[in-house]
Amino acid sequence: MIQNFIYNTPTRVVFGADSVSEVGALAKEFGATRVLLHYGSERVQKNGLMEKIRQSLDAQGISHVELGGVVPNPRLSKVYEGLELAKKEKVDFLLAVGGGSVVDSLKAIGYGLANGGDPWDFYDFKRKPQSCVPIGVVLTIAAAGSEMSNSSVITKDAEDGGSGIKRGCNNECCRAKFAIMDPNLTMTLPEYQTMSGATDIMMHTLERYLSAGGHMELTDQLGEGLLRTVMQNAKILLTDPKNYEARAEIMWASSLSHNGLTGCGTDGGDWSCHKLEHELGGLYDVAHGAGLAALWGTWARYVYKNAPERFRKLSVRVLGIADSGSDDEVITAGIETMENFFRSIHMPTSLRELGVDPTDEEYKLLAKNCAIGAKNSLGSVRKLHEEDMEAIYRAAR
Repeated sequence: MIQNFIYNTPTRVVFGADSVSEVGALAKEFGATRVLLHYGSERVQKNGLMEKIRQSLDAQGISHVELGGVVPNPRLSKVYEGLELAKKEKVDFLLAVGGGSVVDSLKAIGYGLANGGDPWDFYDFKRKPQSCVPIGVVLTIAAAGSEMSNSSVITKDAEDGGSGIKRGCNNECCRAKFAIMDPNLTMTLPEYQTMSGATDIMMHTLERYLSAGGHMELTDQLGEGLLRTVMQNAKILLTDPKNYEARAEIMWASSLSHNGLTGCGTDGGDWSCHKLEHELGGLYDVAHGAGLAALWGTWARYVYKNAPERFRKLSVRVLGIADSGSDDEVITAGIETMENFFRSIHMPTSLRELGVDPTDEEYKLLAKNCAIGAKNSLGSVRKLHEEDMEAIYRAAR
């Protein structure tokens, strides 16, 4: 049965070459007078991007301060640092220059500024944010889709008093006012980062597609087309990493995969793989997309018999498996084909390939933390409890 839904995409997208020149005018339109520029690696300084942004803001009379150093699996400690700087400098607008990690860190800062108190409360289920300081995005990595989503994920590691705990907070108030997307800004990304990003994009779609309740044929076909497009263009970028058209296709797919479009009419999605991977990212600091690829096949084999029609549809309509034979035959062939695709773009399909070899106690810790984060159970296709989570981690080795 098709589920009722609300589709909300308030983010203005400015897409194309040299679109960064419009950042100052956009920030001014949305009320910015003093901006925090938040970024990750020094790549955006060395390639001149930050200077272009400064000049565009200066031309509009908008002052700015800067904070770099965001890392993958963004840390709560950097959120605290950004929050203190933003308070001190009386910032009224936040601008992310980077990918999903930078955007997520910025959203957490925005929550803290707008609501007061400890922003970790929102990720630890103690409070719900009521508002967020307005944010904009200059996207440099196609992956997380955070530039158009309502989600943010933060890691509380040892220096924050945690033990590699990674948690998410979803709220409509954190959606970006605008997102500038120039595919040229992704040209210099390393292959591993590009392919990890492509995997993350696919997983955002698969989590919604492979769910147990409520589906629309139109939504299914949008998701299927998105998956095929990413798979095709990821292969192109392996041999032609500066192909503008392929970069553009994947950058747009990044946003569409996680702005709600591919979940219209569903039960909201399954999200088990994402939750399981969050604990890997929190404990071992692995690339998110790579961690998802390492887990997906094991998860799929563990749950597919609870929703064979969905997995069969994926196998036939996306992965090119002939629609003949038993569900087990068709679905198993589809899972193997997906894993072969991951291998073809140099993504791992096991924990060992990911570079992770958990101890017995770490398997238990991963499952325990995942169960806590999921409030005891997770999943739509099949309800997973702590013992199921541990079994999946162990089988993925």
